[in-house]
Amino acid sequence: MLAGRPAQGYPAIRQMRDLESYARSILRIVAGLLFTCHGLQKLVGMFGGMGGKGAVAAFPSLFWWAAVLECAGGLLIVIGLFTRPVAFLLCGEMAVAYFRAHAPRGVWPIQNGGELAVLYCFIYLYLLAAGAGPISLDRLVSAREEERSLTVAARKVLGWTQRSTRGRI
Repeated sequence: MLAGRPAQGYPAIRQMRDLESYARSILRIVAGLLFTCHGLQKLVGMFGGMGGKGAVAAFPSLFWWAAVLECAGGLLIVIGLFTRPVAFLLCGEMAVAYFRAHAPRGVWPIQNGGELAVLYCFIYLYLLAAGAGPISLDRLVSAREEERSLTVAARKVLGWTQRSTRGRI
């Protein structure tokens, strides 16, 4: 409450609430692009490769599988397809990365170099809970499914079936 007036009474605050879902989409796209870059760095040596020396992860190693998850998962996050299940996997990957690679080096992420792992973990946890946002293929797919289910429901309510229209035309 500001100056005796509830916060929801301010037009600017209402507008910000209306933009929240679009901000979520932008967060998802940027996080997915950056995450994909980390995967490409490990998988094909882009952006200096692992350790900045062009190194790539060896095929059956844990780093290689992490790179595959980061590339494929990051791209799916960018386009907003299967966002919740992918966010679940990537959140788990980052939690494992933090506890295997960073936590043994110290308690605080700022000291053990695990800031990005923690940040990505919680961004993906948020996307798991909140969904992809309006700028996503998930939204497009769910809108089409909703439209199909509404059409089927409308036909049932109105009694329209293949049998009821035969012989009437």
